[in-house]
Amino acid sequence: MMENPVLYRKRYVPMETVILKEDRILLQDADHIVTKWTVFRPKANFSNGISCYFLKEGYKVSKFMNDVGELVYYYCDIIETDYNEQENAFTFTDLLVDVVVKPSGMVEVLDLAEAADALEKEIITKEVIQKALRQLEKLLQIIYAGQFDSLTKYVEIEAEQA
Repeated sequence: MMENPVLYRKRYVPMETVILKEDRILLQDADHIVTKWTVFRPKANFSNGISCYFLKEGYKVSKFMNDVGELVYYYCDIIETDYNEQENAFTFTDLLVDVVVKPSGMVEVLDLAEAADALEKEIITKEVIQKALRQLEKLLQIIYAGQFDSLTKYVEIEAEQA
């Protein structure tokens, strides 16, 4: 894996692949890529954040912040990571299922119906959904065991590197 890879976000719903050209890489090693970003489309309650792609585990943990740098919530995407060595490019495919962890500690699992609909419409395969559900369970086990800080520590580096 070379320095300064190109990053892409691929989605099934809607079907699109977007280059993350504005994302700034803060940290990169064999297991993680941490980026700082601003939103594509302005949102009322958050404007920027820091994300950690867990390259081998199949999820991305993002710290969503407002204009003054306060935590709004953590957003966890279940993803699949592909690396193209010739292009030095990572493609992170969103596997639809997400988890939000609010500052209060409340955990919310999102988009399970969207994943079921995508499977039903044959937008994604049964194997992709199976992979997503297994990765979701692994992530939820970490959260429910009170060990979410082992993941969020990677998105708490902005004071040092932003």
